[in-house]
Amino acid sequence: MLKPEFKRKILATGLSVLFVAAQGWNVAAESAVIAPGAELQKLAGDFSFTEGPACDDKGNVYFTDQPNDRILEWSIEGKLSTYMQPCGRANGLSFDRDGNLWACADEKNGLWRIGPDKSVSVVIKDHKGKLLNGPNDVWIRRKEDCILRIHFISDPTGKRGPKEQDCEAVYFLGKDGKELTRVASDLPKTEWIIGTPDGKTLYVADIDARRPFDTIFKPTVH
Repeated sequence: MLKPEFKRKILATGLSVLFVAAQGWNVAAESAVIAPGAELQKLAGDFSFTEGPACDDKGNVYFTDQPNDRILEWSIEGKLSTYMQPCGRANGLSFDRDGNLWACADEKNGLWRIGPDKSVSVVIKDHKGKLLNGPNDVWIRRKEDCILRIHFISDPTGKRGPKEQDCEAVYFLGKDGKELTRVASDLPKTEWIIGTPDGKTLYVADIDARRPFDTIFKPTVH
């Protein structure tokens, strides 16, 4: 069990990563998500562009410095280190219950599963025979204390030439890890996805439409 003061530090770590990536947020937005009495601290800097914070079951926080093609780890001892470089210019990250780190390898058009030993498996990189435009974020759906290996991927285009998919979309990957299905294709620019603990609802930010977070897209998946 993490001590309350350390939980606050972990919270601040995640927020610092998000605030650097989402540069349009204001002070009101910051104050709305910081717990009363918690102090927001700058723990590290000098990154080009940070993305995708994810926490493992020990409390270590991982995030990406995307232009520099690296995944970093902020340990529970308060030490910052490079976990993996290169990393497919990884963007969003998420852990499963087996300790695997799932990464949206934007540069490689695919979703990677990185094992505890740092071995890399390419889970999927295309939809109906065409490369994904550039996976951006991933959320691992869990239910009743078990991992179902069900994932959602948003797909904003990268900068690798003409995109093969005809739109930017949100996808559902079945637990067999093979069949990728579009669940939304009418959002101008999908970013930042997260689901509810019961695994039934996915929240997706539509940043080009400038929709506030209380009215973001909310598909329900059974």
